[in-house]
Amino acid sequence: MRRLWMAALLAPVVALAVPAAALAVPAASAKPAKPAAPATGGRILQVGAKGSSVRALQRRLAQLKYYPGSIDGKFGTNTLEAVWAFQETQGLHPRNVVTAAMQRALASPRQPKVLVRRGGRLRIEVNMKDQVLVLYKRNRVALVSHVSTAGGRYFCSQNGCGDPVTPTGDFTTLSYIPGKVAAPLGDMYNPVFFIGTIYAIHGDTQVPLRPASHGCVRIPLDIAAFFHTLVPTPGTPVYIRD
Repeated sequence: MRRLWMAALLAPVVALAVPAAALAVPAASAKPAKPAAPATGGRILQVGAKGSSVRALQRRLAQLKYYPGSIDGKFGTNTLEAVWAFQETQGLHPRNVVTAAMQRALASPRQPKVLVRRGGRLRIEVNMKDQVLVLYKRNRVALVSHVSTAGGRYFCSQNGCGDPVTPTGDFTTLSYIPGKVAAPLGDMYNPVFFIGTIYAIHGDTQVPLRPASHGCVRIPLDIAAFFHTLVPTPGTPVYIRD
C-alpha cells in the first residue's frame, strides 16, 4: 500500500492539491464539483477507530498529499500525524480527533501557506509557525508532513549546554545517510542533512505537537522511511521560516 501511495506522489496532483495560481480555469470551463468530506455517520474519529469512515478519511488525506499510512480503515499513529498536519495547514487547533471543523475543511481545503513563491519547482518548505513541511514537485504539493522543530528548552549534552535553535534561511540538501545514525543529542533515522552533518530533516520516535527537537527538523518515522527517495540529494532547496 505504501508503494501505491508513493506512486500517487509522482502522478499529476488533483486540483485541490496544487498552488492557488494553478487553480485558475478559463471562463468557459465548467467548475469541477467539490469533493465531499468523508462521512463519519456521527462517529468520533480518533486513534483506535476502525471501519469505512476511517478508510474514507485516509483516502481523502492521501488525495490531498497528507500521508496517512496504509488505507486500511484503522486509525493509528500514522493517520493521526496526517490529521495533525492537515489541521495545522488549515489554521485549526491541532487535536487528536477529527472535529466538525476539520470535516468542513476536508470538503473545501485551503492550500498550505507558500513560503517562497519563486523558490523553485522542486523545493522543501518548513513552516515553523505551523509546524509543517511541504515538499513541492513541479511546483505542486507532493507531500505535507507534521514536523517538530527546536523546542527552545535549555539542554545539556556531552558537548556542553545551550538553547536549541532551528536555523531559518535558505539551504539545500547536502547528504543522506540511511538507517539509524547516532548523534550527540539523540538518534536520527534516515537523515537528510542541510547544514554539514549537524542539522537534518530526519525521522524520530518523538514528533509531538509541540516543538521538541534540539534544532533539527523531525518528521514521523513512517514518512522518514521514504522521504529521502522523493528528494534529490544533494541540491534540493530547503527553505525554513518561522
